[in-house]
Amino acid sequence: MSSIGLPPVTTVVKDARTYAVDLAERVASTFVVATGGVLITATTDTVGHLSFWQSVAAGGVAAAGSLIKGILARAFGAKDSASLAKGV
Repeated sequence: MSSIGLPPVTTVVKDARTYAVDLAERVASTFVVATGGVLITATTDTVGHLSFWQSVAAGGVAAAGSLIKGILARAFGAKDSASLAKGV
């Protein structure tokens, strides 16, 4: 610890790496879940032309998928994290 109360450089680097891994995993999983939500709610005649309510439903599916993913991450990963990434 430095004399002015700053954490050691190794702690800062580790925390930055942990944050980057957590953020990358959450961004990727949100993309996958949101895309799945669109694919689930779209019908063959509306692909490429989602209605307002289909868009809202896709957002709901994405939110539900993220919730399920967070619950599974807690069950199978670290107990104090919603991330599936190791060490987060």
